[in-house]
Amino acid sequence: MTERPSYLFYQGRGRKPVLDQARGIYMWDTDGKRYIDGSSGAMVCNIGHGNENVLAAMRDQMERATFGYRLHFETEASERLAARTADLTPEGLDRVFFVSGGSEAVESAMKLARQHALATGQAQRWKVISRSPSYHGCTLGALAITSYAPLTAPFDPMMRAMPKVPAPRAYLDGLDPEDEATGLHYANMLEDRIIEEGPETVLAFFVEPVGGASTGALVPPRGYMERVREICDHYGVLMILDEVMTGAGRTGRFLASEHWGISPDIIVLSKGYAAGYVPLGAMVAHTRLVEPVLDEGGFQHGFTYAGNPLACAAGAAVLEEIERLGLVQNAATMGDALKSRLETLMDRYPIIGDVRGKGLLLAFEFMADRRSKAPLPAHLRAFDRFVQIAYDHGLIVYSRRTRGGVDGDHVLVCPPMIVSEAQLDEITDLLDRALAQFMDEIRPTLPRSA
Repeated sequence: MTERPSYLFYQGRGRKPVLDQARGIYMWDTDGKRYIDGSSGAMVCNIGHGNENVLAAMRDQMERATFGYRLHFETEASERLAARTADLTPEGLDRVFFVSGGSEAVESAMKLARQHALATGQAQRWKVISRSPSYHGCTLGALAITSYAPLTAPFDPMMRAMPKVPAPRAYLDGLDPEDEATGLHYANMLEDRIIEEGPETVLAFFVEPVGGASTGALVPPRGYMERVREICDHYGVLMILDEVMTGAGRTGRFLASEHWGISPDIIVLSKGYAAGYVPLGAMVAHTRLVEPVLDEGGFQHGFTYAGNPLACAAGAAVLEEIERLGLVQNAATMGDALKSRLETLMDRYPIIGDVRGKGLLLAFEFMADRRSKAPLPAHLRAFDRFVQIAYDHGLIVYSRRTRGGVDGDHVLVCPPMIVSEAQLDEITDLLDRALAQFMDEIRPTLPRSA
């Protein structure tokens, strides 16, 4: 059969089946094959596919107005979503700026931080410190604070590199993540870097409270987040939390930062915030940052679709469904159950060297040897091959290279927050089959003990 023509291009030449429909945690192609959405797309579809209440809210808004430019009108939908978002975020973080995705939210946060510095007589502050490895988006500004070589290296000449500190990968460094000394060890690297750069020049520290694609659901060591907050306060550095992947309940709290009682200066949200029903994201900032900027003439930044009423109506309906269905608690409960299942698979398959995460943001990492933490040979492209095997079995999962994008392999297993215990069994069974096939393929390359 001749392959159907396509005029699209994305990251490569590979083709996929045509999507026909999606309901709950399941998706079907036009040949009728069923897939379990075991990664919620790219950790997006938090409430599952085809939620009728969200679709009804979208239809209602479409019949009223699909677009109203923010400089021409206020809209009930955007005001309602902003108010609900402010209710769900820490006290004082009650100014919301809407965008269409995570990269836009990150850009917005950096630009607000810089304009606040200018408005308050701190023009010398411009450096944004982030971690290595990390991923914060694909625009040039977001890439400047990203540390993931395959995505950043081609564009290095076009960007102003920003300072980095090591991500707290205690498990790779042979340190105990439950020991508070470990958390302080990594957090104090931030203080050292601030001093090295000159505290008066450092604007912000950008961090995912639980790691996303670049570190594979990395949970910080005990004491890390609290010490980071102290350091930022001491040096007048803004703490900006990238909750694009972790927000909207995925880790078993509405915000992952709630696990440590941390109140940041700015939060960025997207992905599960509108759960894939529309492109939507938000920057949520403390009032004390926004008011000086508005007093100086306004926020010199914006996007055409900021505050789009259709997107905001969908986002508000998603938040209502998260609350109505108790999905934050379900993410916590089902996350514990899924993590236990992944640990059981780890017992059976020696190539799984680590299982980690919170709630339904979970990952396992492949290793050739658990004791040395040696990764699988890079030429195997395990992160890519395993995902394809799982896909062939009808399970969608998400993967990246763990160690800066050039080495190591992890697989994210992050089903929608509506997932049930029985559906976890389905996911585990398909993972088991995929692991068995993958193990058979790579066995000749492994040490004899594996």
